[in-house]
Amino acid sequence: MFEKLKSIQARYDELCSLLSDPNVISDQEKYRALSKEQASLEEIVEAYGRYLSAKEQLDALSPMLSDADADIRAMAEDEKRELGDKLDALEEELKILLIPGDPNDNKNVILEIRAGTGGEEAALFGADLLRMYARYAERRGFKAEFLSDNSTNIGGVKEVILSISGKKAYSRLKFESGVHRVQRVPETESQGRIHTSAVTVAILPEADEVDLTIDPSELRIDTYRSSGAGGQHVNKTESAIRITHLPTGLVVTCQDEKSQHKNKAKALTVLRARLLDKSEQERQDKISQDRKNQVGSGDRSERIRTYNFPQGRVTDHRINLTLYQLEMVINGKLDDIILPLIAHNQAERLKEIQ
Repeated sequence: MFEKLKSIQARYDELCSLLSDPNVISDQEKYRALSKEQASLEEIVEAYGRYLSAKEQLDALSPMLSDADADIRAMAEDEKRELGDKLDALEEELKILLIPGDPNDNKNVILEIRAGTGGEEAALFGADLLRMYARYAERRGFKAEFLSDNSTNIGGVKEVILSISGKKAYSRLKFESGVHRVQRVPETESQGRIHTSAVTVAILPEADEVDLTIDPSELRIDTYRSSGAGGQHVNKTESAIRITHLPTGLVVTCQDEKSQHKNKAKALTVLRARLLDKSEQERQDKISQDRKNQVGSGDRSERIRTYNFPQGRVTDHRINLTLYQLEMVINGKLDDIILPLIAHNQAERLKEIQ
């Protein structure tokens, strides 16, 4: 492990030198690629630096441990124990950081929410999940932007697509894909009976043009008038866009903006993310062994979480985690669920490389 850390440190130092080279600075494409590589190594280099510093402090204690003064020896022993614990913790941190990273972890996110079984109640719960993720994004300092919104007349959402951008947005949200089930008494229920409804959430890494090139000849682009609740432009201009990817049959629509060009750009962003996700799913399907390094299968038909309102309970079924903090979770305080999911994933992957 430490040989690998030394080589990472050497590569990081080399990148720092290259990024100050005028020839590299003038080549923007190369500069961006090297900057991205440097950023990917930064966290592990910082942790390794903390480890080396603690190790130096421990080595410096040797003379004090054999000092003639008993008080100095006792103080040194205490410090030795503290530094030993610190080194153990840093070593575990370094092991986790050395796990091969998900290449999509640093990407922005395309978040799709679709109402499933449960009719209008499912759409209302979809709106609750939309607010939950928007508030979580705000807490994390991420930027959330609507790409498409198909709402109901009483405030629910049949389908909504958001772009969420920020540092390591995908790494934080990637385990949210799947079926989210709600158990509660709907607003439309007159007899107080508890209903069960479901909403599907999809988390897609936003694809850059360098990740996926789309042949314009494979696209059919249609324009039409916007419809539904909205601003003054609705039904007045043909600004809405429908893009069909002919080889796959994937269809994306966008009508949120007054500008046809903006709607087209947003629709292409969603299409690119869906095509990249489709390609990744197909690649994973070809892998014969089980995907042990994932929390669950990643299948969006898999029920991953239940929100039980009468009991104020949230249960994540993949790691058997139950919290009686429903109100906090639904208001965007998701880290008490997301962090255990990340930790579980890391522990499973760590088992495989040991």
